[in-house]
Amino acid sequence: MKREASVKRKAQVELGKQSNINNMTMNIETKIEINIKKWISDMICLMDGRVIVVEDDDKVNLFTPDGKLQKQLPIPGKARSVTQINQNTIAIAYPNEKAIKIFNMENETVTKVITLDKRCYSLSFSNKSLAVGLAGNQIRIIDLEGNKLKSIQVESKSNLYNLVYCNDRVIYSDGDGKAVYCYDESGKQIWQYTQDLSQPEGLCIDTYGNIIVTDCGSGRIIVISKDGQDSKVLISEEDGLKNPKCICFKHNESSGFFCDLRGTYLAKYNLTMR
Repeated sequence: MKREASVKRKAQVELGKQSNINNMTMNIETKIEINIKKWISDMICLMDGRVIVVEDDDKVNLFTPDGKLQKQLPIPGKARSVTQINQNTIAIAYPNEKAIKIFNMENETVTKVITLDKRCYSLSFSNKSLAVGLAGNQIRIIDLEGNKLKSIQVESKSNLYNLVYCNDRVIYSDGDGKAVYCYDESGKQIWQYTQDLSQPEGLCIDTYGNIIVTDCGSGRIIVISKDGQDSKVLISEEDGLKNPKCICFKHNESSGFFCDLRGTYLAKYNLTMR
């Protein structure tokens, strides 16, 4: 990762470079009780270090970088997923409304509503575009005006609740199918990972392109290599982990947060390469 001084000087590691995931370790730095005690559907680390935690079909909570609840964002509706567009702007998916709301964090207003023809379950922003996980196993790439750029039909036994869009690829977890899939923008499946997964849920991508996945059913966090061929358990129930649900990286860092299914805690972690 980027923890060592020799690597820290770079703001971003090229995704083309490979890393040996066998040398990767995850350490829990702090575990903060947040006691939302509701099902959690998504979370992100904002560029300024704050954290957003979304209650499933409910409120959008904003936490300080040290894990204290700052406020609930004043956005009407039942939220499901969130992604950051730029320093002051986030996008939030509202499945019941079949809509994505663009929200300005600075003046706390909804600046645009993108309406869709299907329920939208997940969001990820990359390359000036949004990847949206829709009902009917469709991932749609749209611009910020809502115009469809690409449509990818995928296979999944679960609704598309968790996806990440990066480097012209979309990676998503299928909790019921016990699998993680990677597709390119043309709709071609690049790989699928099905080994020893119980209920994969949240995921994020490190600067090398490796995928960090919360396996909620088994109480583990695993890393899958960029090519989908290898994996490693980073932490497990033996480390005091229970029902990890959502995970995210801090902006341009090798640390971040994860939370459990019921929103009882936020854990801050560090990833290192030996």
